[in-house]
Amino acid sequence: MNIVITGSLGNISKPLAEELIRKNHSLTIISSKEERRQAIEALGAKAAIGSIQDVDFLTATFKEADIVYLMEAWEGIGNLFDKNADFVAAFTKVGNNYKQAIEDSGVKHIVHLSSIGAHTNQGIGSLYLHNTVETILNQLPESVAIKFMRPVGFFTNLYRYVPSIKSQSAIIQTYGGDQKEPWVSPLDIAAVIAEEMEKPFKGRSVHYLASDEVSPNEIAKALGDAIGMPVLKWLVIPREQMLQQMLDAGMNEWIAKGLVEMQAAQHDGSLYEDYYRNKPALGKVKLADFAKEFALTYHNQSK
Repeated sequence: MNIVITGSLGNISKPLAEELIRKNHSLTIISSKEERRQAIEALGAKAAIGSIQDVDFLTATFKEADIVYLMEAWEGIGNLFDKNADFVAAFTKVGNNYKQAIEDSGVKHIVHLSSIGAHTNQGIGSLYLHNTVETILNQLPESVAIKFMRPVGFFTNLYRYVPSIKSQSAIIQTYGGDQKEPWVSPLDIAAVIAEEMEKPFKGRSVHYLASDEVSPNEIAKALGDAIGMPVLKWLVIPREQMLQQMLDAGMNEWIAKGLVEMQAAQHDGSLYEDYYRNKPALGKVKLADFAKEFALTYHNQSK
């Protein structure tokens, strides 16, 4: 099939592209950076260099595609430390750009990388913007079949805590303890999406993606053991303190407040209500596997 992928060579798009090329599909990868062209072509894909903010570019790239894979990367849409960034407007614009380009290009099969929390538009912090984009795409004609992929929190997000691990021997959040929650590896996301692309498309469907279910304390122990820091703790601090620390670091206020609200939804379980109603089969990559990867990266950064 002719497949178009957004997301350049990111944590999901690259392994997805490699798997689809291995299966002999013809691939076009969208990237905003000309310097990525060589790496894209080295994979065996065609590079389409342009912006997801450009509807005409998207339309031209989507034409003749059997399937288009859509995603919105937070970092690609706005700088989390830009105090003037309007993420609500930016996500809405990208969603509308995708919708128009799909209509104008005539593509009929869409795989959309959404997120846990996309089942609602309230009480989950900034994640509700994925609900916004899903709602926009659901306005497309019924002739357009869409598979909404909703991964849970990424194991790779734990790399954000390397500084506090090194300085305070702690992962610092506003929730913690022994309550398990789902996590996912980008490799499992890519594997499931590749499989779904080869299955029939019909109407609109939702697919949750997860690799393992572990508690904050289990994560701290696994990562601590892997890096040789058995005293590593998952430390819980008040929400007001976390918010102030993020603001003091220069984070966009809307993003900072959204992260605190999201963690509250993780703590009370409301973020995962729809996930557990539609629980998927877990993927192959477990916490123990990721801990080994984390340790390699952690020690390489320490050199």
